[in-house]
Amino acid sequence: MTDELPADTYSQLKDQIGMLLRQGRQQAGRAVNSILVQTYWHIGRHIVEFEQKGNVKAEYGSELLDRLSRDLSAEFGKGFSRSNLFQIRQFYLRFPKIQTLSGQLSWSHYVEIIKSDNDLEISFYVKQCEKENWSVRELKRQMKSMLFHRLALSKDKTGVLEIAQKGTEIQQPEDLIKDPYVFEFLGLSSQERVLEGELEQRLIQNLELFLLELGKGFAFVGRQYKITLANRHFYVDLVFYHRILKCFVLIDLKRGEIEHNDIGQMNMYLNYFAKEENTEGDNSPIGIVLGAYKDRVMVEYATANITNNLFVSKYQLYLPDRQQLQSELERLLSDE
Repeated sequence: MTDELPADTYSQLKDQIGMLLRQGRQQAGRAVNSILVQTYWHIGRHIVEFEQKGNVKAEYGSELLDRLSRDLSAEFGKGFSRSNLFQIRQFYLRFPKIQTLSGQLSWSHYVEIIKSDNDLEISFYVKQCEKENWSVRELKRQMKSMLFHRLALSKDKTGVLEIAQKGTEIQQPEDLIKDPYVFEFLGLSSQERVLEGELEQRLIQNLELFLLELGKGFAFVGRQYKITLANRHFYVDLVFYHRILKCFVLIDLKRGEIEHNDIGQMNMYLNYFAKEENTEGDNSPIGIVLGAYKDRVMVEYATANITNNLFVSKYQLYLPDRQQLQSELERLLSDE
């Protein structure tokens, strides 16, 4: 009779082998994807070079793709429709240097990114996909919400060029802030009458998408966070902790226009958290008052001389107007 295998050590062995197999499959998948992306780049290069050598007149460009689609599909099967070949051609035109391709992005990522014709925007989304490991679904959402444009319009010309080259870098409280925030994923119409509590509930129910909109580093702590001062109870709508900046982030939601007393209340919350909730190693908390409307002049006067990290932003329940944001960005970049 043979001795039984030690249960604990065998379990460890099985777990180690399982981890190696999962890692191997992931690495194999990335390797296959990298080869596919590079193959499509070379196909695109050949198509463009064939056209540029004068082998195809401009009016026959469409016919070239049609013929290639028929012949390649007959020999190699699916994957070479006319629309796919057009995307492959565009891919090369958007990324003419193979060294600029990222081994972390799948072909599906690139298909979404090359829908843009703005080099700065393209560079930004490549960097953000690398930094935050976005899925294709997450990338689509961020592009639809015009994340690059919204971030860029809060910066000067130098700042725009920097985020295009490096992506977002969170080094200070200001780097967290967007204006506006976009909550189109709630499925609410701007005409609907929604109470602040309902808006908060919807955000919690869609926490994954809400965290995606907030950005990297946010960890949810709680909602309606209770503060007691002089036998009076106050409630912060949403509390997060930011892992990178090592601080609490407090969010107060206002369904209508932000008033000066909303800003004063958030300032009180920040003072409380700094003294009562922070522990050793925590940095000063950040407060964000989010409302459907804000008056810039009122906000300027209400936040004057406040030393806390307090920010006032708008939110909207619909996707931004791409043409409008594009025009504003072009105007910003053209200013000397």
